[in-house]
Amino acid sequence: MKSETHTKRAGLLGVELLEYQTTLKSSLTLSGVGVHSGAAVSIRFAPADADTGVVFQRVDAGASGQMIRALATEVGATDLCTGLGDPAGDHVATVEHLMAALSAMGIDNVSIEIDGPEVPIMDGSATAFVEGFRRVGIAQLSEKRRYIRIVKPVRIESGSSWAAFRPYDGTRFEIDIDFESPAIGRQSFATDMNAEVFASEVAKARTFGFIKDVERLWAAGYALGSSLENSLVIGEDHRVINAEGLRYPDEFVRHKMLDAVGDLALAGARFIGCFRSYRGGHRVNADALRHLLSDRSAFEIVETSRRGHGRAAEMVAVNAPVYAPWMP
Repeated sequence: MKSETHTKRAGLLGVELLEYQTTLKSSLTLSGVGVHSGAAVSIRFAPADADTGVVFQRVDAGASGQMIRALATEVGATDLCTGLGDPAGDHVATVEHLMAALSAMGIDNVSIEIDGPEVPIMDGSATAFVEGFRRVGIAQLSEKRRYIRIVKPVRIESGSSWAAFRPYDGTRFEIDIDFESPAIGRQSFATDMNAEVFASEVAKARTFGFIKDVERLWAAGYALGSSLENSLVIGEDHRVINAEGLRYPDEFVRHKMLDAVGDLALAGARFIGCFRSYRGGHRVNADALRHLLSDRSAFEIVETSRRGHGRAAEMVAVNAPVYAPWMP
């Protein structure tokens, strides 16, 4: 394991891509409550070998202890959050904020022990995860990182919602939302994504909801841990009731981008291309990702290569395995 991450420019219009896989330098433990379960939970992150990917293990009493890989094939629920594993057995819910932080911060391999069925919501954003990962540091491994490069457009529609991938020299997100509530309305946010952009422009955006929906959600067993400390709440008068107000003028759409980054991280490898959605959510994100991965003509697996001494790095297609859902 090398001591520092090493970034190589890969011939993509100035976009920086890591040439080698990474993991954490040391272990990290965070604690909080589940936004839906309301239960206290601790989560421990440990360094992992190359090609491990992101792997969860439930360590609470009654759990089987089986490994749950953070891949699209393991998505078991998309109602109000993204869950991995069997909802009737070992599962881990609300993984999207954590997965967004891991992906955007460039962390490929990590073993995660969690003593409950839901990732802690922290303050409703990805800030605690970003700060924790920065605190322990990121280490470079010796194996090459592979990327999913989009080579043709792919689009899905669901009612008035849609999502699409298209070729692009970089990793870009373009998110549009449209709510009837005047507190939100129509918002758009688009950016090329990297660690610094994510940390400063996306990570702090909090999950949100409407006070009128609270009793219905409680009755269904959701939002039991939701509070003004971890959620933006819109009142009956269509105003944000949190005393501190918004962290960004368009915090709602930025949070939807945060969710999209996390949901697409379940591809098993980062993508080179543009993802765009209109009125999307966890289910639309998951469906779009499954649709992309089911069409092998829509993408290729690439890694950086240096052909000849002193030459600049470029992206080349490879046939080598990648920890991803299309693997047997």
